[in-house]
Amino acid sequence: MRTKLSSFDFELPEKLIAEYPSKERDEAKLMVVHRESGKIEHKIFKDVIDYFDDGDAMIFNNTRVFPARLYGEKEKTGAKIEVFLLRELNKDAKLWDVLVDPARKIRVGNKLFFSDENGNVELTAEVIDNTTSRGRTIRFIYEGGEEEFRGLLKKLGNTPLPKYIKREPEAMDTERYQTVYAKEIGAVAAPTAGLHFSKSLLKRLEIKGTNFAEVTLHVGLGTFRSIDVEDLSKHKMDAEYYFVPENAVDIVNAAKSKGQKVCAVGTTSMRAIESSISATKTLKESEGWTNLFIYPPYDFSIANCMITNFHTPKSSLMIMVSAFAGLELMQDAYAEAIKNKYNFYSYGDAMLIL
Repeated sequence: MRTKLSSFDFELPEKLIAEYPSKERDEAKLMVVHRESGKIEHKIFKDVIDYFDDGDAMIFNNTRVFPARLYGEKEKTGAKIEVFLLRELNKDAKLWDVLVDPARKIRVGNKLFFSDENGNVELTAEVIDNTTSRGRTIRFIYEGGEEEFRGLLKKLGNTPLPKYIKREPEAMDTERYQTVYAKEIGAVAAPTAGLHFSKSLLKRLEIKGTNFAEVTLHVGLGTFRSIDVEDLSKHKMDAEYYFVPENAVDIVNAAKSKGQKVCAVGTTSMRAIESSISATKTLKESEGWTNLFIYPPYDFSIANCMITNFHTPKSSLMIMVSAFAGLELMQDAYAEAIKNKYNFYSYGDAMLIL
């Protein structure tokens, strides 16, 4: 039986799309969904601590968002061009895969100039290849060292808030569109389930005996790309870099062997661990690129609970969560979320699925 994209559609009132995060990270709403009983509870995120005990494991994606959105000008015409850095192809050559907007104005050979707030050109790039209708490969022309180059990208770049957030980035987004445990630079979008954890909540969980395993999956735009096929078996995900280190493997497998909770914090953590499974259905150390697309029916091997935000209709994220919890239960939960005015998407509220 084919799994159809249309099964994951629902009507979402636009006013429920969160433009701003909750005032405090751990005070967003939390919906707790029990898979076995179908019971749904309404809590505050900091209440998540009540559902975890000594020896349980939480898996966090420690990727760090970099300021991936640049605004430049095209040579000669001065046309304004938005450049969204997707991934670095070659560090020495400073080659990057990017999206450009408006794409119709950009051709191979064009030069782009990026200036500071005073109008001084600080970086130049040349378009050297077309990759997709909107995608390009560009080469930054810069003779300085890697550290200085990264400093310029940080200075000239903007927090890459998703397009459905209609406002301009503000100073607070630099901190709030980043998890408190973010370390490994490389994501163009935040692993949003983790945004709800405050340092104090992590400390309280640690005192209670919860063990933390960190994996890395650099979130790319592929995670959010629209699905254009009705038959989900025909959808191809863009590959994203991931790394599952030895210490994470030890923590997760120890909890798993004792039958304790193993909680994937976010769909990206889930993709990372499901891309790194041994022949004995335990977590293994690995590194590489994953284009794993999880859709029902799917047999999950590692996590027995997960924390996630409320996602867009017909998105790969909504589909994965439905594979984990069951489509019917998720349809009920999302209807309940809309009825109770939960906030949706990156800066929205959270769900704990047990």
